[in-house]
Amino acid sequence: MASFGNFIKEEREKREWTQIEFGDRIGINSSAISRIENGNQKFSITKLKKLAAVLKIDFETINDLFFADKFAKEAFKYKCTENVFSVAENTSKYIRNKNTKQGSLEF
Repeated sequence: MASFGNFIKEEREKREWTQIEFGDRIGINSSAISRIENGNQKFSITKLKKLAAVLKIDFETINDLFFADKFAKEAFKYKCTENVFSVAENTSKYIRNKNTKQGSLEF
């Protein structure tokens, strides 16, 4: 996947929707759709659930694609090495495990 905007464009075109039709379905005007697809405007995080529903793709997949794109752009902007992705994955696992509530054991 080239970018989240490119993903949106490919999914829209698969369904043979115009930018106007697609925008009407998710509540964004067609000029904003064009800017999102071309990478000149960010997709709103508040529209992710609506996007998942319209495209009939599970929310977790859409959410992962959105944040992966966002993270990759930030990493590029700050000239991080490719290693940053491995470090981020390990950090994410650590945070997830740290925040997991531990149940109590009763004997």
